[in-house]
Amino acid sequence: MKRYGILDNITSPADLRGLSYDTLGVLCAALREFIVDSVSRTGGHLASNLGVVELAVALEREFDSSRDRIIYDVGHQSYVHKILTGRRDRFDTLRQYGGLCGFMKPEESIADPCVTGHASNSVSVALGMAHARTLKNQKYHVVAVIGDGALTGGMAYEALSSAGTSGEPLLVVLNDNNMSIAQNVGGLSRHLSRLRVSPRYLHAKVRVKERLARIPGGGAVSRAISRIKARVKRLVLPTSLFEQMGFIYLGPVDGHDLKSVCELIAQAKKIKKPVLLHVMTQKGRGYVPSEREPEKYHGVSPFDPLTGIVPAGKKEDFSACFGRELCAFAEKDARICAITAAMPSGTGLTRFASRFPDRFFDVGIAEEHAVAMAAGMAAQGLVPVVAMYSTFLQRAYDQLVHDVAIEHLHVVFCVDRAGIVGADGATHNGVLDVAFLRSIPGMKILCPSNFAELRSMMSRALYHENGPVAIRYPRGSEGAFRKDESREPLVRVREAADHEVTLLTHGVMVNEVLAAAELLVQKGVRAQVYKVNEISPALTDAFDAQAAALSGRLVVVEDVVDSGSLGEWVASHRDGVCERRNTGDRFLPHGSVNEIYHHCGLDAAGIAAFVMDNRKGKEGGLG
Repeated sequence: MKRYGILDNITSPADLRGLSYDTLGVLCAALREFIVDSVSRTGGHLASNLGVVELAVALEREFDSSRDRIIYDVGHQSYVHKILTGRRDRFDTLRQYGGLCGFMKPEESIADPCVTGHASNSVSVALGMAHARTLKNQKYHVVAVIGDGALTGGMAYEALSSAGTSGEPLLVVLNDNNMSIAQNVGGLSRHLSRLRVSPRYLHAKVRVKERLARIPGGGAVSRAISRIKARVKRLVLPTSLFEQMGFIYLGPVDGHDLKSVCELIAQAKKIKKPVLLHVMTQKGRGYVPSEREPEKYHGVSPFDPLTGIVPAGKKEDFSACFGRELCAFAEKDARICAITAAMPSGTGLTRFASRFPDRFFDVGIAEEHAVAMAAGMAAQGLVPVVAMYSTFLQRAYDQLVHDVAIEHLHVVFCVDRAGIVGADGATHNGVLDVAFLRSIPGMKILCPSNFAELRSMMSRALYHENGPVAIRYPRGSEGAFRKDESREPLVRVREAADHEVTLLTHGVMVNEVLAAAELLVQKGVRAQVYKVNEISPALTDAFDAQAAALSGRLVVVEDVVDSGSLGEWVASHRDGVCERRNTGDRFLPHGSVNEIYHHCGLDAAGIAAFVMDNRKGKEGGLG
């Protein structure tokens, strides 16, 4: 087993407090080496964690994370926190089935105050904890660590506005690396840039105050200097947005200068008001490949730690196919625009952004704004395509309803990472989109099973629809089913003479269902397979038209929750006479997609076993 020097002797944050700053610097180097080695084997979020090493060490040293509440926004930057709070020995299980979560998770440790997985909520949660502390007359510190990328999300400003006027002792640490996943965009980034180049007067101010305190009349002199300093500061530097919100602003400080960060945190702890500490860090720090390409190494698959080379993927994925095809459509139609929320590469839009920069809009982590902006575009005759992960689109439900659907505007939503996602776990599995999209009047949901169907459905959504349309597709590549069977809302993709059971599914689940049908044949059960291409009112007519063929035992298989699922609709349409195999109404653990399929009984073997176990027939059977 590889040794990591001083890190091997750190068993808890308490071990940090007796170490010199020089020794802590050696520890930071060891932490970076450990993180690179570990993530190279398991995959995970690399660049963000390398950037916060000194900051995380300082926070663990200055606070007691078993009592104080330290919330890392998104949570993908919490690896150092996990390592220092007793989970280093399990780091080889990171993001693996049954292993450590890639985000904060209270079930793992008392040091994790809440589940984190999506951006911009840390200040809200922290303020709630601070209010609880005050109301219960308890004593502990509350800290929110939020990146400048997460500050592109509107929720963060709602929280900052509330926190700044609350009077609650609360520390907000702004981890400013000028990145979210892609480069930050917008006015906030420019504002922080001005702060980054401001004079560093803080230490000088402290020294002057200390010396003046030792001389007669020094207090009055100090107050006069403070007034003059404030005037000069306003002339040299625009008044800080955070100060206007009511925060005591400290910084900016070099986030890799451990001593300075610790001193400022110690100072912030003494201030019984809301404090914002502005810390400048470098994403990917200490590992050359990630320093050069922090976006590439934000979330990375296993790689060679010596070279940084990530093995090339063997297959094109749905995101890349979507991006390529959208470029082809946009080449011929100047009305088509693409909108994303800080995820141009993740959603496959990097090529579009390069080829059509005037028609590409990355709004930052602001999904609500993205959808409302798309509504404005559609109202004025453009054809906006909103590309978002399924679990990110959840944040824009209000805008889906009020800005798009009520006006029946033609906006195309390309819902990436639909269904089981895998290693990112409960916060990223797209198992709710069918339910929340199906509940919106006028919304059509298209469910491609492969790249050919994705192309066809994109064409239909762009040119043959006049209202809101969602196209949902998974992370990863297509399976063995490659036919384009997207012509009708409901099609039979496997026949079986005198069938005993009908398996009904949609999207890429058709691959597992077809494989399950073959297993059932081996067990003497004849199964036909139907595939739903469109979840919309048109499905009712299609279902009625094929009622005779769909008679008898019907099992609906989906990788979504049961409530609001297609299976629920089918059950209501057939007076409850159908069986349902899905993820159930629960949140799922992390692991590979195949492991989670197996966990839910949604792999071919699990589906076949479900059919056999319920061969006599049940009503409303759930997985």
